Amino acid sequence: MIPFNAPPVVGTEIDYMRSAMSSGKLCGDGGFTRRCQQWMEQRFGCSRALLTPSCTASLEMAALLIDIQPGDEVIMPSYTFVSTANAFVLRGATIVFVDVRPDTMNMDERLIEAAITPQTRAIVPVHYAGVVCEMDAIMALAEKYQLYVIEDAAQAVMSTYKGRAAGSIGHIGCFSFHETKNYTAGGEGGATLINDKALVDRAEIIREKGTNRSQFFRGQVDKYTWRDIGSSYLMADLQAAYLWAQLEQANQINAQRLKLWQRYYDALQPIAASGRIELPALPASAEHNAHMFYIKLHDSDARSELIGWLKEADILAVFHYIPLHSSPAGLRFGRFSGEDRFTTRESERLLRLPLFYNLSDNNQGTVINSLLSYFS
Repeated sequence: MIPFNAPPVVGTEIDYMRSAMSSGKLCGDGGFTRRCQQWMEQRFGCSRALLTPSCTASLEMAALLIDIQPGDEVIMPSYTFVSTANAFVLRGATIVFVDVRPDTMNMDERLIEAAITPQTRAIVPVHYAGVVCEMDAIMALAEKYQLYVIEDAAQAVMSTYKGRAAGSIGHIGCFSFHETKNYTAGGEGGATLINDKALVDRAEIIREKGTNRSQFFRGQVDKYTWRDIGSSYLMADLQAAYLWAQLEQANQINAQRLKLWQRYYDALQPIAASGRIELPALPASAEHNAHMFYIKLHDSDARSELIGWLKEADILAVFHYIPLHSSPAGLRFGRFSGEDRFTTRESERLLRLPLFYNLSDNNQGTVINSLLSYFS
């Protein structure tokens, strides 16, 4: 079976994990955590990068950091993972879903303003497939209405928008290092990028269970105390060691994924030209990270038929999100702003192909040949 995904492995992970084990500090904010955070701060240009146990934790931390309260409204796409909404629902917010653009599957920036009310506190753009949303328009709206922007950049580590790193443009950015992402911390992991310097000190306190423990360890205070609400949002240093091995090879991983992505695109272009499938669209403003390669069939029946065909060939291709606004919790905790023209329709015909760092040329060739055979 050719899997849909396999966690990236570069070869130095075990050595670094052994080093972390021998250091005597396996909990958060050890030596490997500091290396990873400094690397991200330098690479992405954020004021502060803080490793977390997951992107879910990063989003929850962001909701705490901007003081989301019951009755507040938060705007986001419905076509996203449940954590994007849950983080704010946990604070009592109502989620306002906005339709996606059919070309990128990102939230349609032209529809956001109509969804803003006096209760709106934040906009949460989700950079689907590593293609960054139209952030200039979103940031302009945020400034006009005095709103926070929390980038869900779970899929967009190493992507850019007009030269700026995904996750570094809004007030806060949230990364994922889950095993399904381009870079992993050994299965789970995340990071919170703080781009508004006024939020840095409180972010550290919230991440450390509401204490100023980080300041204590830097020698800035003689003891640490309970200062604010918070939770345990630290990544174990053992996981950071695994992640450090990946970040050291970030350029190599990125280049290999882009090579695999382009091979799919070139091979399937004739089928797209015949009108039988649609290929991903890449706006000129965004440089993607090849997080995924998807095709769109005519409808859900065509998608199901192709999934079955590939499965018979021992190839695992999968659909993606069920739109949140149509789920039981989405109906309870949110509402859809305007008309659902594209979210449901496009989600029902999107199919993701196997794409991961260690995917061999032979296996990718098998996937491509199977698709060409099917459409012939």
